[in-house]
Amino acid sequence: MSSVQFQTVLFRVLKWILIGGLLLSVLFPFYYMVVMSFVPIQDLLRDPLQIVPGLEQLTLETYRQVVASEGDGGFGFARFMRNSALVAAGATALTMLLAVPASYAITRFTFMGRRQLSAMFIAVYMFPQIIIAVPVFVGFQVLGLGSSLIGLTIAYIALTVPVSVHMLRSYMEGIPESIDEAAMIDGATRWQIMRRITVPLAAPTIMSTALYSFMIAWNEFLFALLFLSAKPDLWTVSLGLTRLADGQEVSRTILMAGSVLLTVPIVFLYGIAERWLTEGLTAGADKG
Repeated sequence: MSSVQFQTVLFRVLKWILIGGLLLSVLFPFYYMVVMSFVPIQDLLRDPLQIVPGLEQLTLETYRQVVASEGDGGFGFARFMRNSALVAAGATALTMLLAVPASYAITRFTFMGRRQLSAMFIAVYMFPQIIIAVPVFVGFQVLGLGSSLIGLTIAYIALTVPVSVHMLRSYMEGIPESIDEAAMIDGATRWQIMRRITVPLAAPTIMSTALYSFMIAWNEFLFALLFLSAKPDLWTVSLGLTRLADGQEVSRTILMAGSVLLTVPIVFLYGIAERWLTEGLTAGADKG
């Protein structure tokens, strides 16, 4: 075997070893978390390193306990997940209603400070959350929305709109302005052009941006802690999971079940929207 052939075989083997190692490091923690959530705590204590439990060991009792209300002896995760779903869906809808017109305006209108405004959107997203969270919380307290799901939903716009505008702007810049000019010659208004032409063309990017905004709102913790810490009945799933993690008498299986409930909705949504997400993240990559 020549040296060139040897190097080709070696790099091919190393490539698959690297891919296997990365997959193992990413998937194994999630797999173990799921396994722990279905195994009774006594079995876990007896054999904590058990990777493949028997079918007779698996139980749904842990999930029943996590989802059940406090009055039924559970931890109320059904309510937490409902609150998170309402907040994340509302924040995503508001974000898209603001981000799509803003992105269109930045890419189609010429005005003073246009380039600086575009940079400002991504710069705001790069700030530490605590810098934004405290003044936003104080302002919403003054408005009487500091301890409500509605206030939290609106506050999440401060996190989701900047990155959404940045993602959408990058794609809309690649849509030729000649399309808009042709539509205007035919008598279409700017609103009609955006609604009937730009939005359909940018649908994959809008879908991926909406999913990303939903993920931000679903997983967010700091804003939820500031707004809802005094009202446990309004807690989101991230706050509920922290409650499980801080509990001295909460078993690891309960904590893992709560972690699965936090993770699975995002994985499920990603699986549904994977095609649009992939198209949206790569759209405009080869446009000048």
